[in-house]
Amino acid sequence: MALPLLDYKPTAQNQRVHSFGTADSNDDSPYIYRLETANSSSEIDQLIWAAYRQLFNEQEILKFNRQIGLETQLKNRSITVKDFIRGLAKSARFYQLVVTPNNNYRLVEMSLKRLLGRAPYNRQEEIAWSIQIATKGWSGFVDALIDSAEYQENFGDYTVPYQRKRMTTDRPFSFTPRYGADYRDRAGIIRKKWYGTQWYGFLPQPFGQKVDLAALSAVLLAITAGVAFLVVLNWFGINSGYLP
Repeated sequence: MALPLLDYKPTAQNQRVHSFGTADSNDDSPYIYRLETANSSSEIDQLIWAAYRQLFNEQEILKFNRQIGLETQLKNRSITVKDFIRGLAKSARFYQLVVTPNNNYRLVEMSLKRLLGRAPYNRQEEIAWSIQIATKGWSGFVDALIDSAEYQENFGDYTVPYQRKRMTTDRPFSFTPRYGADYRDRAGIIRKKWYGTQWYGFLPQPFGQKVDLAALSAVLLAITAGVAFLVVLNWFGINSGYLP
């Protein structure tokens, strides 16, 4: 049985930051994409691109991730922007790229940023929504966010979600990587870190141990020099008549 959303009080600084625009506003900001103002095919294409950028982030806007069926329905006005966003969030590609690599707490953070346009207000909110993921599953969690009063008030049926709140010291949400440090460490993503006087690389498993790149470079250089010496020696031997 799905549990009701736990009560929590917004206590973070970004809760006090003024939001940008509302669903029923006539604001002509170029950063807010509304289907009511998309009167040409190119404007609808821009709206669709904005939706992909919001849901997948700029790093994952690839042709392979496109949902052509949903795009066609939106262009024919047979579904709303809200339905389009819901379909993207429930798509197999989004699940593979965003849901699979993250734990529930980080999923809450990513989902609030991408679907509601704001970061979590506090740890209590993360816990409350993570329980919704655990009890309702990913699909039910997406429905709970998109069907929430907050989503309807700020984006309605025809506005692409956007970053509503950001303090001047925060980076835009589009710079947030799709996976956290725990997934990076488990997967053995290659990175470099400075340890005193040497660089160490972290290689994919099973080669997850620290590697002295300076020593490795020296060994490779010695092997290359040895091979070059043998090639030159062989060339002189052939041309001098000592070798057949």
